[in-house]
Amino acid sequence: MNPNYDLDKIKFSIDKPIFDRAVELYETGKIKNFKKDYGGYSAVVIGTQPYEVSVSNKNYDCGNCDCYLGQKGVLCKHMISVAICAVTGDKELNKIDKELISSPECSNKLGEMSEEDFAEVKKTIATSIKYIKAYQGPSKTWFSYQNSLTEGVRRLSDVVSKLPISLQSAELLVSMLLRLDKKLCVGGVDDSNGIIGGFIDEIVDILKDYAKLDPKCIKAFKKLRNQETCFSWEESLLKLLY
Repeated sequence: MNPNYDLDKIKFSIDKPIFDRAVELYETGKIKNFKKDYGGYSAVVIGTQPYEVSVSNKNYDCGNCDCYLGQKGVLCKHMISVAICAVTGDKELNKIDKELISSPECSNKLGEMSEEDFAEVKKTIATSIKYIKAYQGPSKTWFSYQNSLTEGVRRLSDVVSKLPISLQSAELLVSMLLRLDKKLCVGGVDDSNGIIGGFIDEIVDILKDYAKLDPKCIKAFKKLRNQETCFSWEESLLKLLY
């Protein structure tokens, strides 16, 4: 019985501080008596005292813990640590497994991707953007919807932060921005919390860094000519063409 989620689903869905604390519990051997139960997993997690913890095999954030937060129905580090154990099979985590990038960064490394790497990055971006979808549910699903937007942004941030600086990468980011903008303008995405708009602004700043480090990247901004975007974010990039 394998879980319906993986490590990426866990780490891109929660805040870095709680993920880091859950990883620490996992790596320091605080998870005892881990078992596969019907419909999920259970274990004793050693915190300030031993806690009885269970998580579902369908959703890592569904389960129980008798710690203070768990008793209030709040997802706690103990539940997350057991979910990590469920998806890893108690294997050692590597640096990439534990890395969680909350917002996009410029890699500051010049270079181009191979055809295989480029294709894989495009695929990952396409998969990540699927989390940024139209809001069509009732009000009770609002927070779940916002979590989906956040997860999509974190997944994209992870990809963007690892891109080498080149015209190839700049063109990829410009295309990504236009796709996100279309989702905002006509795709039904409710960004009243500014999650997507803020992410777009951060990518624009990264593209400006690209232009400074490799002026050839400016050619990618030609695609923005005659484009009308939601918040005119393209204007600062178009100025670099002249």
